[in-house]
Amino acid sequence: MTLIEPGPEFAKLFTSFEHTAFRLETRDQYNSPREAEAYRKFLAGERDASYHENWLSMVRQATAEGRLFSRVRVVSLPLSDYIHFGMWVAGFTREAGDDIRYVTREQAVELPQYDYWLFDSRKLVKMHFGDDGRFAHGEVIEDPAVVVEHNYWRDAAKHYATIRDEFVARL
Repeated sequence: MTLIEPGPEFAKLFTSFEHTAFRLETRDQYNSPREAEAYRKFLAGERDASYHENWLSMVRQATAEGRLFSRVRVVSLPLSDYIHFGMWVAGFTREAGDDIRYVTREQAVELPQYDYWLFDSRKLVKMHFGDDGRFAHGEVIEDPAVVVEHNYWRDAAKHYATIRDEFVARL
């Protein structure tokens, strides 16, 4: 097992994958310092996604190169303010090329209850968060059986999830 800290080494994962990057998101709230001000503004009725531009540029570039980002977000009902914020930001991310889908927690009982990234269906990074909700580190898992299991969960999550725009319309 190898640990990878937030920072340049972790960020390199998003520019070095060849084909696909998938994320399962399972938390009802994340404590990301870079989005704190945008979230505060969102709650105040202001809309500012400028903090997200670097990510959007990276997704656009990957998409133009034929590399695909996708994610499934597991959400609790009723939706929290933070999830509403994330759904709003996901509109921009989706336009950049990230396939974002939603599944309710009730529908996701057989999925892992932790976040992970899966790169090119072969590199698994299980995400760990501190008590404060901040991303602490990733655990790179190379056991082929565990990676295959997470590929199965990716496929199941995508099968049961609803694409972002349809999910938002239903609300």
